[in-house]
Amino acid sequence: MTLSFQFGTVGSPLGTPKKPGGSVGAIEYSKSLGLEALELGWVRAVRVSEETCTAIKGAGEEQFVSLSIHAPYFINLNADETEWPKSRQRLMDAAHYGNLAGATDIIFHPGSYFMRPPDEVLKVAIPRLQGCVDELRAAGNPVTLRPETMGKSAMLGSLEDTVAMSKAIAGVEPCLDFAHLHARPGDGTCNTHEEWASYLEMYEKALGKETLKRLHIHLSGIEYGPKGEKNHLTLEEADLDLKALFRALKDFGCAGRILSESPIMEEDALIMMKTWKEVSGE
Repeated sequence: MTLSFQFGTVGSPLGTPKKPGGSVGAIEYSKSLGLEALELGWVRAVRVSEETCTAIKGAGEEQFVSLSIHAPYFINLNADETEWPKSRQRLMDAAHYGNLAGATDIIFHPGSYFMRPPDEVLKVAIPRLQGCVDELRAAGNPVTLRPETMGKSAMLGSLEDTVAMSKAIAGVEPCLDFAHLHARPGDGTCNTHEEWASYLEMYEKALGKETLKRLHIHLSGIEYGPKGEKNHLTLEEADLDLKALFRALKDFGCAGRILSESPIMEEDALIMMKTWKEVSGE
């Protein structure tokens, strides 16, 4: 039976063999473990040839592994006028080469408030992101751009922020990092079935029920303090109530991809998959 969610890792699994190595090796190794999704971590820079992209795409298709890209960290939709063109180019490069590599979704960190109110920042961020999508569509590039929910309260990337961007722009949908959403308030809240359900209800109301069928989720344990996220942890080390979260996802009929960002990436990805089967009965 096919599961509602495909499971995988953000970045190459730790056990990826040296040969063939690289993204192709990571795809093949993921599949050998029973994982059917992989997010390629292009987080420092996009340094990949068209030839390599063709090989990655071929491996993904051959192994039936769904691909996404984590764009470079150095993207900020709220950058000043001199920095924004560089940020924009990083996102566009990830989208261009990601599409060539067979990726359907481009995940990125949306940036910082720089101490300004979220509403003001969104007035800058949304038109900039719209311009990126317009250029991609004009070039025939169909990828979905996914601003990630962020784990620190000073960062652009609350659930409300990412939903507002997605509601305003066709072709933009959130990347839901549930560990970040748990860490962001800084007080251990956002960890019950009821709290997760209220988030999913808000998501569905704003973006439509069909979007719940193509969720893109990052997940791990997480350490946090009053200002939010500190470090990613293994599921076992952390207080994240995985079963409560999965019950909420099941109740809302959610589907898509769940990608592990745990320090023991594929090990926890497999635990997530096992737990999902238990909770969902799939």
